[in-house]
Amino acid sequence: MKNRLDGGEAVVQAFRCLGMDYVMASPGSEWGAVWEAFARQKVSNSPGPIYFSCAHETLAVDLAIGYTGLTGRMQGVMLHTGVGLLQGSMGIDAAQRLGTPMVVVAGEALTYGEQEGFHPGPQWLSSLSVVGGPHSLAAPLVKWSNQASSPATLFEQLIRAGEMAQRTPSGPTFMTVPIETQLADWTPPDRIRDVPPAPRVQPPAPDIEAVADLLVSAARPAIVAEGSGRDPEAYEALVGLAEMLAIPVVDAPWSDYSNFPADHDLFQGVGQPDWLDEADVVLTLSARAPWSPPGRRPKRAHIVAIGETPFRTEMVYQNIQADRFLEGDCAATLRLLGEAVRASGAKNGALDERAASWAKAHKALAAENRKIVRNARRKKAIDPIVLFDALGEAMPDDAIYADETITHRQRLMRHRPYKGAQSYFRVAGGLGQGLGVALGLKLAAKDRTVVSVIGDGSFMYNPVVQSLALSAHEELPILVVVVNNTGYTAMAKEHRAFYPDGVAAEHDLFYGRMITDLDYAELVRPFGGFGRRVEKPAELPAALEAGLAATREGKTAILNVMVDD
Repeated sequence: MKNRLDGGEAVVQAFRCLGMDYVMASPGSEWGAVWEAFARQKVSNSPGPIYFSCAHETLAVDLAIGYTGLTGRMQGVMLHTGVGLLQGSMGIDAAQRLGTPMVVVAGEALTYGEQEGFHPGPQWLSSLSVVGGPHSLAAPLVKWSNQASSPATLFEQLIRAGEMAQRTPSGPTFMTVPIETQLADWTPPDRIRDVPPAPRVQPPAPDIEAVADLLVSAARPAIVAEGSGRDPEAYEALVGLAEMLAIPVVDAPWSDYSNFPADHDLFQGVGQPDWLDEADVVLTLSARAPWSPPGRRPKRAHIVAIGETPFRTEMVYQNIQADRFLEGDCAATLRLLGEAVRASGAKNGALDERAASWAKAHKALAAENRKIVRNARRKKAIDPIVLFDALGEAMPDDAIYADETITHRQRLMRHRPYKGAQSYFRVAGGLGQGLGVALGLKLAAKDRTVVSVIGDGSFMYNPVVQSLALSAHEELPILVVVVNNTGYTAMAKEHRAFYPDGVAAEHDLFYGRMITDLDYAELVRPFGGFGRRVEKPAELPAALEAGLAATREGKTAILNVMVDD
């Protein structure tokens, strides 16, 4: 019996063939066959993915999001039937919105004790059964969702799920694997293959050449970057293209990544500055929502949308206003554009003048930002801008930031502490995922400092106990900076915007703003971590230094920073 191969081995072997490093698991009792396969892998010292157990389903999914976000490598996630899937569904939705590939599996029972000689347990009949199966619950959240149709097809169906997850548009796929299918005999195929990586799709050469001609002849080109920084190759290719033609670059208001160096002379800030209305050609990079409001495109520009998936199936509405599309891998497209510009041999005599003009504008923007910081430092209370500036001073240059702020996000992006490619990751979807994403980033980059910048409201949605326990157990120390304005300020802001002269505004009765008040720094102490409450600007440097020192000693640190807004 111990040498028998069954469906559990088929699951683990499929994950091996897909090149997964980890299977992030918050499982239930249905996974005995898979656990047996992992035990066999360990005892035989065979290569394969590491089983990574955590105590919350959303945490498991977010670990995979963070890890894949930094490495680019798809991971597996194992959940407990429909109930675990529902608990982890917010993370799966975030993966779909980010285009993060993963294979999610959950189990179920099919026979409920009616099969002679086998009983999965009474809980499957009374509590855990799902009409239509768990895959019916997952279907709206993923690219593809299905039940393993038989023990004979299980292995190849999982392989196919992984291949589909990585194809354009990338995203999560889901499979229900019944207990009966896991326990059935499995005969491996004669040839076990390692699944090749998904190809990088690129636009046709004539389309590249046409856009290159547009850029070369443009008098006032511009670039709006939103998601291109996901790939460090795209980050470098964007710098090269921008420098080649002295093109200014702005970050879209809801950028997911660090897309362009903020200290570069061509960087012109965040959002939609007025001068974009004077641009004649604008490239948007991996942008699902480059304009705000959506229909407010630059007035005179020819808009070129670059990216693999300009139209997002997870969005109800888009209005990207593009006049031309270059659909394909962003890094490959930017690199090909640069090559086409060089090959054209065209000379634009205004380039030096344009570069000097944007350098001057960049210096003015930097000076304005410094002025804002100086003014913020005059306050007795901690302005969030002062906190972000202090983070940039205290943290190492290669620190990675996981951002789950709402009210403070635009200020964080403007006064950014992060530097370089893959230094900033926006936590997508619903609140409550920042700690898991930060831990996934740390798992992928154990030699780098990872900072979770998180609002107090966002923090309260997170699986805090499970995250801190995992951090201690797996030796994944992170620095958590809670930007604490003592309430759900975004909710009060919207309430006031809808009813500026209402009863709530008159009597300061913003019910949506109320939050449970506690000292978040104390929560880390039972897990051997470092915590400190910070109330005054003068306390920030020492607190950040102490928090960083704690992480270097292997301890997670929480700084509860009381801000005035």
